[in-house]
Amino acid sequence: LSGSFDPLHAGHTGLLAAAQGLTGRAGAFELSVENVDKPELTRAQVERRAAQFGGIGAVVCTRAPTFVAKARLFGDCTFVVGYDTAVRLVEPRYYGGVRQMERAFAQMATAGTRFLVAGRLADEGYRSLDDLEVPPGLPVRLAPIPPTAFRLDISSTELRRRAGGPPG
Repeated sequence: LSGSFDPLHAGHTGLLAAAQGLTGRAGAFELSVENVDKPELTRAQVERRAAQFGGIGAVVCTRAPTFVAKARLFGDCTFVVGYDTAVRLVEPRYYGGVRQMERAFAQMATAGTRFLVAGRLADEGYRSLDDLEVPPGLPVRLAPIPPTAFRLDISSTELRRRAGGPPG
């Protein structure tokens, strides 16, 4: 389960637990120092965020800002994402264009990369894998996490807002 974990919350831990139950595989959290949409984390931020996992689960810190970079590191694995991340996963702008996105997905498919997608409450209501527009012919292996296995309408942004912290 990749994320910025600012803060780590029950949505993250519940999502990983649901994915482990669905796949029968042990999971881990991945904290990336680099992210395509956010500034690079400072050493202090990485240390503070990683410390949240004490006694909760394994956390791996990487400098892999994209899922194709993560796939190069982890190979045959299943990434667990929410609907909002899945939307970005199939947006060509994150790859530099359609052809680059197709190449990235071909690399991920060759590596055995899969994605489990959890639904997410958004402004327009609950959105799930069924609502995702995947470009035709894209070799992507996506499977849903049914709401009966996991649904928790919580977000780090909302938790930060309630605590009076910065939104992102």
